[in-house]
Order: sequence, then C-alpha cells, then structure tokens
Amino acid sequence: MNTCIYLGYKGLGANLLHLAYCHEISKKFGPVTIITLCKNLEDALKDDPRIKKVYFLEKYHKKFFDIFNLSKILKKFKFDQIFIYYPSIRIFFASKLAGIKNIFHYPFKKKKLHLVETAKEFTCKSLNIKDCPTETKIAVKQEKLEKVKKYFHKDRFNIVIGAGSSGPDTRWGSENFVKLINKLNEKGNYFFFIQCGLDQKEISEKIIKNIKKKNYLDISQIGIEEIIPYLSQCDMYVGNDTFSHHVTSQSNKPSIVILLNSPKAYSDYSIYHHRVIPDNIKIEEIDHNSNFNSDSVSVEKVLNKIIQIQN
Repeated sequence: MNTCIYLGYKGLGANLLHLAYCHEISKKFGPVTIITLCKNLEDALKDDPRIKKVYFLEKYHKKFFDIFNLSKILKKFKFDQIFIYYPSIRIFFASKLAGIKNIFHYPFKKKKLHLVETAKEFTCKSLNIKDCPTETKIAVKQEKLEKVKKYFHKDRFNIVIGAGSSGPDTRWGSENFVKLINKLNEKGNYFFFIQCGLDQKEISEKIIKNIKKKNYLDISQIGIEEIIPYLSQCDMYVGNDTFSHHVTSQSNKPSIVILLNSPKAYSDYSIYHHRVIPDNIKIEEIDHNSNFNSDSVSVEKVLNKIIQIQN
C-alpha cells in the first residue's frame, strides 16, 4: 500500500521526534513516503529502509488557496492513504482533492497538542493498536560507521557537545561549554565532538580556542548525513535542545539536554533523555517564552549530571 506521512514541522529535531510513529506505520504497510517542511530530513533518514522517500515541501503550505497546488503534488504520488501529523486543514482538503481514499488526521485545533502524547494517541487510534513506542533506532549504514571508527577509542569517553541551536535564547553559551570541557579534562580521559550549525562557526571556534587540552574534533562544518555516524557512535550527548540529541537518544546513548526555553515535550519521549533545568524551577514552567539566561544552569550542575550518569 502506497502510504504517506505528513510532518508539518520545519525543525529537524521535531521531525526526528516523530520517527517512531513513522516506523510503526511502516511495520504495517511497508516503507512510507514522508512529506515534510524540513529541508534536512532526507539527509538524516537516507539509510532508513523503512522510509521509501522524503519529499521536502518548500512552498504551498502557508495560504488556504495553496490547497489546489498541494493536491496536485499529492496526486502525483498516487497515495492510497495519508497520516497527517499536524492540525492542517490545508493538507486535509488537499488530500481529499488528490483522491486519497484513507485520510487520518489530527484535530484541527492547535492548542494543547503535546508533541509526544498527541502523536502516540493518534498513531494508536489510526492503526487500531493499544500501544506503540515513542522512540526508535536511527538507521546508519555500516560503511559510514566504519569510516568514523578511527575517531573512537575504548579507553576514552566520547561526548558530543551540542553547542549550537536554532536560536540564541536556547543556548547555554560558549563560555559554559569551555568551562565544562576543561573541568572534565581534569577528571578523566575524554574526547569531544563539537557540533554547531553550519552558520554558527563562531561558536565552535570560540570553544576550540579556549580548550586547554586539544582532545576534540569539530564536526560543525559537515552535512547532516556525515554528522549522524559520529552522533550515533558517541558515548553521550551534552548540550542545547537541538537535533543532535534526537539522534543520540535514538541511538540508545544518554543525552543530557539543557533546557532554557524549550518545552519538556521535545525530550519527553526517550528514556535516554536526561534534562538539566535552572534551580528552583519546575520543568512545566519552561516553554518558548521563558527568559532564563545561560547562567541559570551552572557548570557544576551539568558536570555532576555527567559524572552521575557515567558512573
């Protein structure tokens, strides 16, 4: 059966958060096609045998009259069914116009939709199953893992430092990462993979310049497809709420996520997530409107969390 999954999210992390549900659908109907607003998702899922194709919807998703153009795109694929993981009335009507027989969709109200709980409930209801996992395993070809194997040694603990993110208000700050790395180097044998966005080179450069011990590899300036093997092989992730922790956690690696203004829903789905939040604050109080600065989470707090998990 020709199956489509629509993910109405631009961020790579939010898309990867839904991977478990894509896999659950593919178990029943075979490899699926994902239509997404995220331009990098195709690179992230290139090795996944359960994903037939990823189509980046660059336009026709903002205005009501885009329905007709959307329907033309959907019609080309000749889908038998579509699962719409977003409250989009445009995609719903476009699917109708495209002649898709089975349309499963979110409620059209956007308020109070929990990214994980709503997606899980929707998947179970659509597939008529009692339960489904909220996390899965990122697929990486063995040849890619072999290519990066030389950077990983059993006698040292390999940590991905997620220093970049989509916005400055979600970042813990270069200075804090420098202090953390230098303190860890005083305690044991570590190796650090510094990861920022392609347009955030100044962040990785500032960190690298101030690390006392030169035990690092900057993986910031390579593409998503090349980064994922490093992320999946590391021993731990430490950093901001960015796409990297969605890869590490779904590679069964402990992932310490520093939350300053990211809702807990983004890290609610995996047992491998370990959240660090400002003191005297409840995690439910953190959302996109939070104004906690980088110093509200101390270096010692993150350091202690790393040691605790490592031991």
